[in-house]
Formats: sequence, structure tokens, C-alpha cells
Amino acid sequence: MQHGKYRFIAGFLVPPLIVYAVFVVSPFVQAFQISLTDWSGLVGSARFVGADNFVRLWESDEFWNALRHNVYMLAFVPLVTLALGLFFAFMLNVGGRRRRNEVVTGVAGARFYTFVFFFPQVISITIIAVIWFNIYNPDPDDGMLNSLLGAVGLDGLQNAWLGEKSIALWCISAVMVWGHVGFYVVLFSAAMASIPRDIYEAALLDGASRHHTFFRITLPLLWDTVQTGWVYMGIIALDAFALVQIMSVNMGGPDGATDVMPLRLYLTAFRDSQYGYAAAMGVAMLAVTMAFAVLTLRFARRERIEY
Repeated sequence: MQHGKYRFIAGFLVPPLIVYAVFVVSPFVQAFQISLTDWSGLVGSARFVGADNFVRLWESDEFWNALRHNVYMLAFVPLVTLALGLFFAFMLNVGGRRRRNEVVTGVAGARFYTFVFFFPQVISITIIAVIWFNIYNPDPDDGMLNSLLGAVGLDGLQNAWLGEKSIALWCISAVMVWGHVGFYVVLFSAAMASIPRDIYEAALLDGASRHHTFFRITLPLLWDTVQTGWVYMGIIALDAFALVQIMSVNMGGPDGATDVMPLRLYLTAFRDSQYGYAAAMGVAMLAVTMAFAVLTLRFARRERIEY
């Protein structure tokens, strides 16, 4: 009977594990194999070169420039996105004024605001990039942002935006925040809904302010969700391929100011036909992503709070 139980469990586990190995693990292994060659994309053109691609990568100024931009986005995008998501979720769930017979409630119109915040999530990333590319259009007549600034008398703040080397990357990062904050509003709202209202009511009746309620109750009880969101948002920040490809000047410009690792990999493989070198970039990206995830889960770990 015991032996039959194990066969029954294996019957459910083996097929999905095989599918996972073929479609997930196998491509990673093949990418590492290709990274050790000088393959140009043609059948039979691969020649084993060992670690030459990784040495070349280490000495590449273009790669380090792209990695630096990803690190900038990694430091900015998750922090701002999660902070805004927590703030908006808190206001929509427990940040409203006290009403009759209700001690804890969200702001008026919370459901409508939730829909507004989540709306970018139902739009394709390509459409988002095209919309914001036109918003950032430097033409004072055609660009929405510059037109708005001119209409309110702030002509001095008009800028080339995506064409300005010093701010182009931050403009794209702002779009990334705008496009993802709604997801975290809904995620954190769902997590807050599981927190017993009695805890909030007891804190408010004891005279706790909204500030103390958030930092002493909400944030500690949501920390596991925040930690998971931080890893997920960090992976998105390390990608940023679609936004940069569509929105940046000449894909990564001006003058490499918006170049990121995935875009550098794409250009190396499909423009320069250096698939072995591009695979080495992919392996490096995997290492950076895994290091970020492990460090985040390690240093952001806190003792779980039960309620």
C-alpha cells in the first residue's frame, strides 16, 4: 500500500518536472554552453573558446555602462513603486476619515481609485511605451508634457526629456513606476484585507495616529508580501528591455545614456550576430538577478508575525 502511494505521487510529479526541465532548465544549460563558443548563429559555425567571452565582457565598457544603468534603476524603481503602492493601498483601505459606526475605513471612492491605479496593468507594455514616448515629445506643440508646462507658464521647465542625456534614464524609470504601481496597490490591498480590523480599531481607540498605525501595524504584518514584491520588482528593473527599446533615442541613446543589459544583449545577438558573446551576457544577467534575489531575501528577512 505504501509503495502504491509513492507511485501515485510520482505519477503526478514526474510529468510536470519533465516539462519544466525541457522548457526551463534546458534553455539555461544551452545558453551556458553557447556562451563558451563564438557561435555566429549559423549552423556549424560554433567554435569552443572557453572563457574568452566572459573575459571580453569583463573588459567591455559598453557592458559596464549598461549594468550601471540597471543598478540605478534597481535602486530607484522598486523603492518608489513599492512605497507608492503601500501608501495608496493604506489610504484606500484604512486611511479614510472615521464615519458613523465605522472606526476603520478607506478614503471615499476607494473602488474607483483602485480601478484607476490598476488600469495601466491591462495595457500592453508596448502601448504604454508609445503613449509616454509621445508625452515626452520635445516639440512644444506636439509633446503633451511640454505643452502642459507651456500652458501653465512654466516654459523654463520644458526639456528634451528622452533626448537629454542627464535625465533620459530617469524619464523611462518614471514610466516603469507608473506602469507597475497599480499592481502593488491591488496586491497590498488584498494583503491588508486579511489583517483583522480589530487590530486597527484598538490602535486608533488608543490614540495611535495614521503614521504610527502604518509603521507599527500595517508594514510589519505585510512584510512578507513587501519582500516578495521587492524581488519581483527588482527583476523587472533589471529587464526594462521593451521600454528602453521603444522609448530611447536610437535604442539606448542619447550616447548610451539609457543602455541596459537586455538591450545590449539583443543588439549583440541580432544586430551583430555574436550569439556566443550575447549568451555570455545572458549568463551574467542571470548571475546578477540571482544575487539580487538571494541578498534581498537574506537581508530583508524578519521574524514572522502571527495574528
